[in-house]
Amino acid sequence: MILVTGAAGHLGNVLVRELLDRGEKVRALVLPGEDTTAIDGLAIERVDGNVLDLESLRRAMDGVDLVYHMAAIVAITPGQEARLWQVNVDGTRNVIQACLEKGVRRLVYTSSIHALARPPEGVTIDESLPFDTNNPAGDYDRSKAAASLEVLAAIRKGLDAVIVCPTGVVGPHDYRWSEMGHMVLDWMSHRLHVMIDGAFDFVDVRDVAWGHVLAAQHGRTGEVYILSGERITILKIKELVQELVGIHSPSLQLPYTLARFFTNFTPLWYRLTRTRPRFTSYALETIISNSVISYDKAGRELGYRARSLRDSLSDTIRWWREIGLRVNKKPTASR
Repeated sequence: MILVTGAAGHLGNVLVRELLDRGEKVRALVLPGEDTTAIDGLAIERVDGNVLDLESLRRAMDGVDLVYHMAAIVAITPGQEARLWQVNVDGTRNVIQACLEKGVRRLVYTSSIHALARPPEGVTIDESLPFDTNNPAGDYDRSKAAASLEVLAAIRKGLDAVIVCPTGVVGPHDYRWSEMGHMVLDWMSHRLHVMIDGAFDFVDVRDVAWGHVLAAQHGRTGEVYILSGERITILKIKELVQELVGIHSPSLQLPYTLARFFTNFTPLWYRLTRTRPRFTSYALETIISNSVISYDKAGRELGYRARSLRDSLSDTIRWWREIGLRVNKKPTASR
């Protein structure tokens, strides 16, 4: 039996589908009252629980051989620091303790590329970089780094675990309207789009899910594996989406200094309008910082490969048109 925490999120539900396709028995940890649209109808066992409730994790791990721990809070605006650290760090400690108590064979922990130290331009980001709990970019980065260090500490105490660090995930089955999915959907419309000059590494959610399976099968205990894809500018990805859709709309490119000024006010705007944060200082920092990322280690040791971003976007657009726009029209929190 395999347990997946965060199974109803974007990456979680795609991993569940991958595991089912492989004939695995899957148990999904689901928060009471959580939106489970993404996994409704799938042949899985559901168990109510919370990573902050150790006893519920013990119950969820009865008879479990392998745990994929994906449950986390992603926050790119201020005001959620306490909850973010509780879920991402304390929750991970609880998962580790339950794994040790229940004799789980292996834990695969989903960290983040943002948990690693951010080197200057000209330095390729790879697994030789340490997890940085003092990262100035934000509490999300620091909390994921701290959680990753908890996993490494547990490994030294006998836990068999590996850590994977995905980059920017995009792809189908995006039932909760992720930040990247929402942007793709916006670019599918024929209107003026406000853009910022920057770039990042994006990877297909299905490749990341497969990378998790490879890490579980072939990853060396205590090792970290980056699951990245293709570095691309934000303007180029918008143009690629519109090429695939068959439209062209104008873009207004904001200078960095002006964009940075606006981010002083956007958190208040998102709170007042109760809309998903997208244009924030954290998001801006992400796309202007070094994003030259290598998955060579995962390629060598796991056999990991990433498909072309063009193929990913084509499938994402098809999913939005066929399914995505009919479900969960009100965006909710990610993963």
